[in-house]
Amino acid sequence: QVQLVESGGGLVQAGDSLRLSCTASGRTFLRNAMGWFRQAPGKERECVAAISWSGSNTVYTDSVKGRFTISRDNAKNMVYLQMNNLKPEDTAVYYCAVHYTDVPAPHSNTVRIWGQGTQVTVSS
Repeated sequence: QVQLVESGGGLVQAGDSLRLSCTASGRTFLRNAMGWFRQAPGKERECVAAISWSGSNTVYTDSVKGRFTISRDNAKNMVYLQMNNLKPEDTAVYYCAVHYTDVPAPHSNTVRIWGQGTQVTVSS
């Protein structure tokens, strides 16, 4: 019943910044962890970042630590991914996700709901 819609992707140059947004519709978020995943052509989908319902517990993949920040606003049913100092290897389709529990697991096997994705392209 819950639908996730991502926005904020685009074409940028290396070193630029983007902020991705994910909005839920149809029903408010439960007390579940949220995550951002990405998938580049020919590669497996990987978790970029995840956050618990309270926002107190976050995880990041090593390649984005120090550059990306995940946050959420439960009152607005939104989750964000601030991406700074983007690199060409960040190019991928980024997906918003809701997990089954409040554990911000860096794995797709605990995802309950997926968004449609938004393209992020970083040129060198």
